[in-house]
Amino acid sequence: MELSKIRLFYKQISHNQRLQTRRHPMFEKNKAMKILGYFFIAFWAAYLIMLGISAFSWFDNTSYEAFDWIDGCMVGFLSFDFISRFGMQETPAQNIKQYKLLPIPTKFLLHTFLVRMGFQPYNLFWFFFFIPFGIRAIPQYFGIWGLVGFILGWWLMYVLNSYWYLLWRTLINRNFLFLLCPFVLTALFVFFGFFYDMDHQWAFIGSMRLMRGFCRWNPMSFVIVFAVGVPLYIVNYHMQKGTIYAEIAKTEMIKLFKTHNMVFLDRFGLIGEYLKLELKSVWRNLVMRKQFITGSLCMLLLCGLFSFTGIYDDMVFMRVFVCVYCFTCLGVMTLTTIMCAEGNYIDGLMVRKETVLSLFRAKYYFQCFMLLIPFAFSLLPVSEGKITLATAFGCLFFTSGAVFPFLFQLAAYNDTTIHLNEKITRSGRDTKMQMLVSAAALFFPMLVMYALIQCFDEHVAALAMIVIGVIGTVTHPLWLRQIYKRFMKRRYSNMEGFRNSR
Repeated sequence: MELSKIRLFYKQISHNQRLQTRRHPMFEKNKAMKILGYFFIAFWAAYLIMLGISAFSWFDNTSYEAFDWIDGCMVGFLSFDFISRFGMQETPAQNIKQYKLLPIPTKFLLHTFLVRMGFQPYNLFWFFFFIPFGIRAIPQYFGIWGLVGFILGWWLMYVLNSYWYLLWRTLINRNFLFLLCPFVLTALFVFFGFFYDMDHQWAFIGSMRLMRGFCRWNPMSFVIVFAVGVPLYIVNYHMQKGTIYAEIAKTEMIKLFKTHNMVFLDRFGLIGEYLKLELKSVWRNLVMRKQFITGSLCMLLLCGLFSFTGIYDDMVFMRVFVCVYCFTCLGVMTLTTIMCAEGNYIDGLMVRKETVLSLFRAKYYFQCFMLLIPFAFSLLPVSEGKITLATAFGCLFFTSGAVFPFLFQLAAYNDTTIHLNEKITRSGRDTKMQMLVSAAALFFPMLVMYALIQCFDEHVAALAMIVIGVIGTVTHPLWLRQIYKRFMKRRYSNMEGFRNSR
């Protein structure tokens, strides 16, 4: 392909990518949240700038220079960046399908999107930290060109990290269990590189020497980066090529599910049938299954850190955060989009009178049953004496009696259908109301519990939360019926929204 055509196609694809975001059908609904998102980006940018300015003074009386400590902890920066990319970065295969009908070679499309991934603005976000830090730390040792090499070296590290993320993201889309692999590899790297031999921390020293090489413009540092980056690029190219043809041909792994009749739920009538539907949705539908697995892993990780380490022992608010988050995270993840999954078959639900009310009750009973999972995890910190059993019961009942009623209010207002088995990101799916309600459902219980502990003590706070939660749980038929009445008043506008977003 001629150079002029390559430049023309690259420019047009870049223009189309910008239009794709602006013309998303949910753009108008999410306009306020986009403004709020820009505010949070500005907040974190200012926060990183402050950290970068102050980080230079953290290492005054140490055996290494300040930039050596930052460079030696490279794996920490890259790990945090890797996790944050799950909500930011898509795979090229998700963007190439619409170009397959055009006379553009697939090879060129793949290279274009892979190159664009290396130059995406997100790879520069951490420069809000590294530039102010580098201005204070680097020029006095390596001059201005050393500062340029320092910034260039970190940019190359984040480009490599984007391709490393793409590799695992593609595998995770095929099988969710691959999510464990990068975290296990990182944990092994940290253990053997930092803690296995405290006298020879080869990971710290290697990262420090690599970045010093960039500051000195040592060709060996650039050779090492390209020696890692080129194979990583080639592997991603071939993986994305296979993924594109698999998605276009709609080739899927056919899984045979053993039918479970769940006869024990028949005694509950229509509510029992909807309980079966909730259970089968978690087992069979990709989106809901990932929500359940992700929430369970987050709960287990936080409870494990809280129980077997001392990092939160002296921080009351962090103890409250861990306790409340473990009980609310799974409910927030699933109930924020309540009725969105049912938007795929909402017409059938509206045929019989009060069918939706039975569905609401089944969903509430199912969510209450799922609270047994975080309660079981919370027994770990209880056994270690980090929290009391009354606190665990307080979080459990407050979640079922206060948080769930608050989240269920969205059932009357959600009008966007979730495609249960498509591998899509959450971008453009959450409305302003969903984002605000989910944030309030997470943080309001924390503030309530923290305020009660500060005013009284942990036992009084737990007792108060138990009382509030029991009242809300016992009165669930009343507030579920009120939600049902509001849902029926908005049923026609909601049904129209569900149909338009299928």
